[in-house]
Amino acid sequence: MRKLFGTDGVRGRANSAPMTAEMALRLGAAAGRFFRNDGSNGHRVVIGKDTRLSGYMFENALTAGLTSTGMNVLLLGPVPTPAVGLLTTSMRADVGIMISASHNPHEDNGIKFFGPDGFKLSDAAEAEIEGIMSREIELAQAVNIGRARRIDDGRFRYAERVKSTFPAGLRLDGLKVVVDCANGAAYRVAPEVLWELGADVVEVGTHPNGTNINDGCGSTRPRVAAETVLTHGADVGICLDGDADRVLIIDEKGQVADGDQLMALFAGRWAAEQRLQGGTLVATVMSNLGLERHLQGQGLRLERTKVGDRYVVEAMRRGGWNLGGEQSGHIVMTDYATTGDGLLAGLQFLAHMVGARRPASELVRQFETVPQMLKNVRYAAGADPLSAASVKAAMSEAERQLEGRGRLLIRKSGTEPLVRVMAECEDEGLLARIVDGLVAEVEAAGVPA
Repeated sequence: MRKLFGTDGVRGRANSAPMTAEMALRLGAAAGRFFRNDGSNGHRVVIGKDTRLSGYMFENALTAGLTSTGMNVLLLGPVPTPAVGLLTTSMRADVGIMISASHNPHEDNGIKFFGPDGFKLSDAAEAEIEGIMSREIELAQAVNIGRARRIDDGRFRYAERVKSTFPAGLRLDGLKVVVDCANGAAYRVAPEVLWELGADVVEVGTHPNGTNINDGCGSTRPRVAAETVLTHGADVGICLDGDADRVLIIDEKGQVADGDQLMALFAGRWAAEQRLQGGTLVATVMSNLGLERHLQGQGLRLERTKVGDRYVVEAMRRGGWNLGGEQSGHIVMTDYATTGDGLLAGLQFLAHMVGARRPASELVRQFETVPQMLKNVRYAAGADPLSAASVKAAMSEAERQLEGRGRLLIRKSGTEPLVRVMAECEDEGLLARIVDGLVAEVEAAGVPA
């Protein structure tokens, strides 16, 4: 059983349990022992990070733990999460580590692992690493301690890979693009790539100071980027999150399109080009019912998974499918990358705009969404609101009322002490009553006795 790892690595408030330097050092040592299992000194790990102030602390602690068990560490500095997946394979590393809490505020941080194939580690591998942490960790002999070195061109290697996915015969000349980098990991590489492809780039969120990541900007707060699109008369906006594995698109009218709309566009386009493997798109249980109906109308199929892009990718690999993602903006294209890549997905959208010679507003509204309401309920330590009889009864009644009319999903967050209450229904009055009623029951049950 995993206790330390959540749905996307280890995450929490920096300098508070579990996200302490001591934990990171021990986690690094355990990961080193897990991957350096033959005792040789040729094993490598690449480490990337976003722009959080605490990234320095965790980078050093992980490096100490990894080198203590004989791993050689290659430090990439601030790069997007997908760059770590890419460089883990291209640099023949045994493991990749990204230090980031993604879209969370700067006070939080996280550690997520990639295997030698560039894909995120499985639950089983994470459980094994936790098991090693629970025991005395065997350290390397003094002569076998690992080395660490900085890799200065990591972001350039990633930039060239991302640009290679853009059609060779197309350019972005004459296109004004707002790019919001959330003061995060892509603050340099995203504007550079867009400029090199010919775009007139307007930058938002490209001046990180260690504490302003995701602060009033990025894919979770796209208002400033939308206003910038309108102010500058831009053709389109690309909104990334703190580690640049998510993207939202803003059209020329300032309207925001989420991951569901982008996946619908890509699925339809790939199906027409006979590129959509198995006629299937993989998305999570959070994706809108309207997306599912839209795909069915095109003779395509939606495969749903648990929340978390890692589960999307696992399903894609099992089924041999090549397109998936999340409503939040993770778009996974395994023809190009091993994980969600916001910049890559943004470029694919721009390629479609340029190739079709159509404005963004005509591309980002692929289907009519079914009204959806999501509310988060924070619960106290020690409470387990979803096990309460009152909550279970309220859920059963809500499902009865929604039968044949909509959908209900209640789940715990994998990264925070939250219960997420989500429902969909074309009757918005019923939708509000159901969600508000469930929220009240969860709140009541979320206080420990």
